[in-house]
Amino acid sequence: MPQDSGSAGGASGPTSDGERREGPRIPIEMWVEETTASERYFRRAGNLSRGGLGLDHTIPLPIGTVVNLTFTLPGDANAVTIAGEIVSTAGPEELRMGVKFIDISEAARRQIDAYLARVGVSV
Repeated sequence: MPQDSGSAGGASGPTSDGERREGPRIPIEMWVEETTASERYFRRAGNLSRGGLGLDHTIPLPIGTVVNLTFTLPGDANAVTIAGEIVSTAGPEELRMGVKFIDISEAARRQIDAYLARVGVSV
């Protein structure tokens, strides 16, 4: 049974495994390169939080899939590279999934926090 994609990267509400989101979710429009061990996709992000992001208009991968993400935040020159885990999906009519960041480097954390601060989100 599909789960609501609001579970990753948002302001409130538990995920399917009981975890809470890390910080408020903000709308964002950017392309995200997503790679797995055998595949590469370009996905459209619809929201971002300190702990993850939501990918819209995409055929979801299975919950628990670990992916590598590369994206450039609006106004930044350098790309963020970070690992994520698919934690929620919606579909087939909605075609979206939530990704929780895992194994975040200090540089990636600083870059995401700086972007959130620029758009008025306290971290």
